[in-house]
Amino acid sequence: MGKTTTTSRDWTQIYAIYGMDQWQTLVFLSLHAVLFSFMSVLFLVYFDPICALFEAFVSSPAGARFVAGFTGFVTAISAVCLFYAAGSFFYSAVPLHNEMAHRMVNAVGDWSTVRSALDLGCGRGILLNTVATQLKKTGSSGRVVGLAQGKSTALSTLRTAKIEGVQEYVTCREGDVRRLPFMDDYFDVVTSAVFVHTVGKEHGARTVEAAAERMRVVGELVRVLRPGGVGVVWDLVHVPEYVRRLQELGMEDVQVSERVTAFMVDSHIVKFRKPDQHVVGLEEVRLNCSRKS
Repeated sequence: MGKTTTTSRDWTQIYAIYGMDQWQTLVFLSLHAVLFSFMSVLFLVYFDPICALFEAFVSSPAGARFVAGFTGFVTAISAVCLFYAAGSFFYSAVPLHNEMAHRMVNAVGDWSTVRSALDLGCGRGILLNTVATQLKKTGSSGRVVGLAQGKSTALSTLRTAKIEGVQEYVTCREGDVRRLPFMDDYFDVVTSAVFVHTVGKEHGARTVEAAAERMRVVGELVRVLRPGGVGVVWDLVHVPEYVRRLQELGMEDVQVSERVTAFMVDSHIVKFRKPDQHVVGLEEVRLNCSRKS
């Protein structure tokens, strides 16, 4: 799905510009990792007194030592797992997100003919600004719209676009992802990064209601994409659902990337193309009109 673009920036530069969404989760994991590490050291240093404490609940000294040793072992393993989870979360949210944004941009191919693009759930703008940078590099007169879920997010996204020097290629607006505020067949390219899986979570991630909400978003992505246009979605866990829905909607060239571990779960990039002749209803067919140069 295209070659990966290598950039000269390291994660500290990316973090300095974009920060990190859901930083509270990272703090939570890190603090608990430190706490469990401290508890592990206590078990190691004060093992005999702890064994004596356990003897009040376990009749035999040998049994008390076993319980104390097992508890200390589990505490140490928990600390390691929490540190790993914190590291994985940080890597996925910053360096990996940047890398996957470049993969998604490369999956589209020719950006010089792109007049309008949409980034659904643009967040702080890592993917949005990568698209804008690509438009700028190719000399395109196109623009990319970032759809945000709040005014503060939209303002933050516009600030990062200015820092990246692509503000003239970026616009940002608020809207409901289940009912996108755009006309049919409007965008040449539609992208989204680790966002669609969050839709409908208020119903519970594994519920039928949440799945229906996600499928509604996929349908909206297809609706606003022009015939012949390309969609690229990177997301977690529910990618097989998206693939089935895209096939039901008649999308062509549906491609799924190799598995990439992100936020400690499987993730994939899905690329698809809206056919030039797109069947909308039982008897209605929408034809691709010739575009003006």
